[in-house]
Amino acid sequence: MSLLIFALVYPFLWLLSKLPFRVLYVISDLVFFILYYIVGYRKDVVRFNLKTAFPDMDTATLKATQKRFYHHFCDLFIEVIKTLSISEQTLRDRYLFTNFEVLQKYVDKGQPVILTMGHYASYEWIFALQTILKGHPGYAVYKKIKNPYFDKMIRDIRSKWDTTLVPNKEARSKIKEVLAQKKGFALFGFIMDQSPSNPRGKHFSNFLGVNTPFFTGVEKLSKQYDLPVLFLGTTRVKRGYYTSTFSVLADTPSKYPDFAITDAYATILTKLIQKDPSYYFWTHKRFKFLK
Repeated sequence: MSLLIFALVYPFLWLLSKLPFRVLYVISDLVFFILYYIVGYRKDVVRFNLKTAFPDMDTATLKATQKRFYHHFCDLFIEVIKTLSISEQTLRDRYLFTNFEVLQKYVDKGQPVILTMGHYASYEWIFALQTILKGHPGYAVYKKIKNPYFDKMIRDIRSKWDTTLVPNKEARSKIKEVLAQKKGFALFGFIMDQSPSNPRGKHFSNFLGVNTPFFTGVEKLSKQYDLPVLFLGTTRVKRGYYTSTFSVLADTPSKYPDFAITDAYATILTKLIQKDPSYYFWTHKRFKFLK
């Protein structure tokens, strides 16, 4: 059944990816109308998240933010499809890095790093980074999709420019394997804002004014292997165009107190979201466990 569904859907997605952006965004507008006004996809979750994160936001602003979010949510879906056939130059033109020199110093030293992100603005087109880091290994840690054929499709999309996708349960072994080879610079990418299914044993950080649990695996890995931790904050310039800025969260992680790196991540992501909440991924249950 999984293969049948994939066989029916994939050719359509491929043909869709060949359409110009202006046509794809018209489709996105149509999908928005259906999703927001007819289906009402997870509107209760989005509203709860926004009210929890921004309790002082008035009703009109909350509704406007919610609508802008759904518009962007549909654009993201369309942009993922477009990635099936997007050219390297088009990707580089639409996803820019404002201060690449911050990362370049680690490349020059041959120092492997951990790069963290949140589900904000565009996190799919981060693979534009590998079009610049050619010849240097990049590993993106991700959560597998249940349908093995769609999982392969996503891996193919995200690995077009020499990025190796690593299932989250294999992250530690992959880092250990790569570092043992001692081949210089390597980049390990993590999206750190997933909400744990069970808060027991997790660290609670102040995120958007709320104490909520965070996975601390990235911090533990950075300390175990003394890997510098960077944050990449992406902002939306206009429809289909993004800029990203690097920040150093910890240059020598082993010297940091426990959970300081996780707290720093929560703080910098909070500041990014507060600038414009419309572009955060609100359909996930961000505040399942409050403290």
